[in-house]
This record gives sequence, structure tokens and C-alpha cells, in this order.
Amino acid sequence: MLGKRKRVVLTIKDKLDIIKKLEEGISFKKLSVVYGIGESTVRDIKKNKERIINYANSSDPTSGVSKRKSMKSSTYEELDRVMIEWFNQQKTDGIPVSGTICAKQAKFFFDALGMEGDFNASSGWLTRFKQRHGIPKAAGKGTKLKGDETAASEFCGNFQEFVERENLQPEQIYGADQTGLFWKCLPSRTLALETEQTTSGYRSSRERIIIMCCANATGLHKLNLCVVGKAKKPRAFKGADLSNLPVTYFSQKSAWIEHSVFRQWFEKYFVPQVQKHLKSQGLLEKAVLLLDFPPAHPNEELLSSDDGRIIVKYLPPNVTSLIQPMSQGVLATVKRYYRAGLLQKYMGEGIDPKMFWKNLTVLDAIYEVSRAWNMVKSSTITKAWKKLFPSNEENSGMNIDEGAILAANLATVLQNTEDCEHVDIENIDQWFDSRSNDSSCQVLTDSESAEDQAKPAEQKHSNKTRKAELNPEKHISHKAALEWTENLLDYLEQQEDMLLSDKLVLRRLRTIIRRKQKIQNNKSH
Repeated sequence: MLGKRKRVVLTIKDKLDIIKKLEEGISFKKLSVVYGIGESTVRDIKKNKERIINYANSSDPTSGVSKRKSMKSSTYEELDRVMIEWFNQQKTDGIPVSGTICAKQAKFFFDALGMEGDFNASSGWLTRFKQRHGIPKAAGKGTKLKGDETAASEFCGNFQEFVERENLQPEQIYGADQTGLFWKCLPSRTLALETEQTTSGYRSSRERIIIMCCANATGLHKLNLCVVGKAKKPRAFKGADLSNLPVTYFSQKSAWIEHSVFRQWFEKYFVPQVQKHLKSQGLLEKAVLLLDFPPAHPNEELLSSDDGRIIVKYLPPNVTSLIQPMSQGVLATVKRYYRAGLLQKYMGEGIDPKMFWKNLTVLDAIYEVSRAWNMVKSSTITKAWKKLFPSNEENSGMNIDEGAILAANLATVLQNTEDCEHVDIENIDQWFDSRSNDSSCQVLTDSESAEDQAKPAEQKHSNKTRKAELNPEKHISHKAALEWTENLLDYLEQQEDMLLSDKLVLRRLRTIIRRKQKIQNNKSH
């Protein structure tokens, strides 16, 4: 009599292997013998094929799947997704993360996301969180997580061999990475004296979008920025056609780009644009995209062109700060140019910070960050690849700190601008380099707009005279001109054949009109 078969618990990787072998035509009976399981278990795996594959695709592409045996998800899936993204970012930046810090951050995210339920960031939750994502125990003891130089060096060697083997030119090698941008902020000292900043009228801006930069190693092909916001169609877009924006816009609720959004960007935008560019250069339509390793990205085999000539490769964990091209100054440069443009826009309009904050929309931010990305020089991008391609360094030009020049110029101008006299180079530098929403970046709260309600007579007057102001036979007020310009901008956003340059001209005119209106208001007081 045969003894009782020993119970075997398969890992997710084992199940994926079985699915693959079933597709190759291997029988249920043979697989049951090889893995020491019953035929019914093999049939159940085939039945749950789609669920298993989807789970594997949404998991960390470099760890976890090979060891995990259960597909049980977290009770709070959104919190779990935000936490692992936050944890990976801390690892990338070399910031120590203890169990206590992790628990406090989870509680913060739970409250910030407005989630319902009785969540307790207990030691049990922390243990399960680590198990779900393959986090080693040592990662929670506060040891500083520096970049893994050994892994980085090994990857560089392997990647260079891959490039030579595939006969790829720098024109065919791309990199992409994402970052959060707090788009509605100014340096704190431009708003008021330090004593005034302690009042309840000031708080840090929490309005955030995600931007993803993508370019090839020559810096000559920069794809349009990928921008992700929470709103599917923000109010600021009004009747605008999203296809006419200078960026590729997506919407989602989570903190970082989800794998479904990334896959859509890859298939609909990255592959066609790369193919078109390489064809224009007389090169084979063959390329590789180098990506960081966060779990938001699908597995490598799911990201390729139909002909398999355009593929992706993932960096190993904990090397982003060392060799990820976009993290070698490119993303930081985009943010610096964006914030410099924001300051120039603020000074150009000549209005007080309250009104500037009130008028600034996410659509303004999108145009400004698109302009910032366009200003990044190809030499800046080329230098960012020098750790992967040391031979390119000699052709990258002088190592000039563009941010320092921007900071010095802007500080000089701001010190001669009303309400900005207390700005210095140190303040600008701190604001340029701020990675998150800290005290160097502030705006006014909605409570400050209560002062505007003290002008009901002016508002009533404007309603009564609007028709008269819009009559072209009479004198056209700045307010009427501003309204017409806004309407014309809305119209252009709806047109498919309008050039970006035309829209930028109108936006410049709008800035001029706002400044004139400010001057007139000052004279009347």
C-alpha cells in the first residue's frame, strides 16, 4: 500500500513555470509527478492562470515572486502600494528606515489618504508587510541603506556587454524615470517677512503631479514629458483636448505611476515615437529602455514592441542613486528650470503672492514644466550616462552648474522686487533642491482669500459692467482684455492643429495684461 503523499506548497514562480509548461504541451500527469502534486492541483493552476499571471505582473519584478507561496493581498491595498513605493524611495536615497519609522509612515499615509477602517500599524502588520515584498529583516533596524556599489558595477559591465552584443548605438539606448513635483509653490521668503510666515495664513503646498522624463543617451531625442495627476480632467483644462497638450497626460489616484498606466505609455507613445526617430536617423528600429526597479512597472517580458526589437531592462535594486541616468542630475535640472520659470512668471505678472497663487493652475504648471524639460541641454543628459558609458564623458563638455547660475541671477532680480527683498542665493538654492514639500516652499491658504470677500461692491460693479466692457466700441479695460485672452486660450486648447508656439504667445500676452492691471490698481489706491 502506497504511503500518504507529502504535502507540497508551490511558490508563485513554480506555478508560473507549470503554466508555461502546460502551454508547451506537457501533460497534467507528467507535471504532477515532476512537482510531487496531484493532477487536480495542476488543473486548478491552469484554471487560475490569469489570476496568477496578473498577480506576478503586479509584484516586484526582481524579488518576492520566487519565494512567495500565497497570493493573499493586503487588507488595505492602496496603503500597501503607497508604502512600498515610499520604502523603495528611501532605499534609493540611502535613508535609514526602522520599523518604528515604517509604522509611523503607514499611519500617516492611512490618514492622508482618508481611508476608512481601524488600521493599526502593529508589529504583526510590519512583519506581513516585509513578507509580502521580500524585505529582509535587517532593512528595519535603522542601518543606512547606501547604494549597492557592487551591484551597480556588475550591472554596468553586463549592460555594456549587452549593448555590444546587440550592436546598439547611444541613439538606440533610452532611460526613463519619474519624480513628484509640488507645482504650486514659491520660496518662502518671497511671500512675506519671516514673522508673518508663522501665521495660520501660510502652509506648505500639497498639490502634486508626477512627471516622467525619457530620453536617449545622446540627449538628442527627448520624448514629451509624461505627466500623471489625480484628476481625469482637471477643471483648469476646461474644454481642452488632452491630445493638444505639450505633454502626455494620464490620471490615477495612487502616489506613483501604476503598471497599467506605464504599459499604456510604453505601447502607445514610447514605441511609436522611438521607431519614428530611429527611422529618421537611418538606424535599425531596435532599442532598449533602461528603468528603475519599482514594482509599478510590469515584468520585462510584458514590455516590448510587437516585433520584439524594442525592449526594457531593469536596474537591480538599490542602485538608482549610483547609475540611473535620469537620477544623475536630469530630474533635478528639470525641477530647477521649472521653479526658475515659476519665479519669472511671478515677477513678470507683478501681482501679489495671494493673487499669483490663486491664478496658478495645473495647466499653467504643465506648460511650465514642459518648457523646463525642453530647456535641459543634450550635454546634461549625455553626462548623466557617463557611469554606464565612461567613453562619452570626454564629449560631454564642461561641467557647469546651471542651477547655481540660475539661483544667482534670480536672487539678484528678486532682491529688487517688491515683497521679495529678503530672498538670497541660499534661499533660492534650498528651494531649487527641495525634494519634498518643506518649509522652503510655501503658498497662502484658502483662508487668506477671505480678504477678497471684503470687496463685494467691486464684484457687483464688475458684473453690471461686464457687457459694457466687452463692447469693442468702448474703451477696453484690462479686465475685459484678460477675459478675452482666457477665452481665446480655451479655444486654442480645443483645436488640434494649433502650434505650441501660438499658445505660448497668448500666455505671454496674458502675463503682460495681468501686469498692466496690477500697475493700474496700484495707481488707483
